[in-house]
Amino acid sequence: MDALGVLKITVYRALNLVVCDTVTGGSDPYIVISTDEQQKVKTSLVKKNCNPVWNETLNLPIKDLEAPITLTVYDKDTFSDDDQMGTAEIDIQPYVEAVRLRKSLGDLPNGVALKKIQPSQKNDLADESCIVLEDGNITQTMRLKLNNVETGQVLIQIEWIDIPGSRGLEPDY
Repeated sequence: MDALGVLKITVYRALNLVVCDTVTGGSDPYIVISTDEQQKVKTSLVKKNCNPVWNETLNLPIKDLEAPITLTVYDKDTFSDDDQMGTAEIDIQPYVEAVRLRKSLGDLPNGVALKKIQPSQKNDLADESCIVLEDGNITQTMRLKLNNVETGQVLIQIEWIDIPGSRGLEPDY
């Protein structure tokens, strides 16, 4: 199955990650974002930091809009397997709905919020997230709380990029 489009994910930063290296009192974090189809992208490594800043944009091909997208933070280790520092799922369903809705709305003012999503048991949002129309692009900035760990959050932004010739986010009829 060919990709329907690309999810452009900007990983801004992480906050209050757990300390994995007791000797240095920090961690050497990097993030892997993946789908069930084994599509995978990864940030660079930030050394000795529990509040790393990446400001990196990653492009993840999406073949299935229903497949979960998982964000996993790791601590790089030299002499052993890397430690997992927490995971979060990126719920793109509200975003996909907003993009599809936008195509039927016509002209809208810049900066309009198409949808607001509240934290719930269905998502890993740390606080409210808005899907916004900015300069003709639809983006969603979200702060995700990490699971399976005492503390940690990751700030990201997503944006859909159509692939020329693909079906994109057109509804299935």
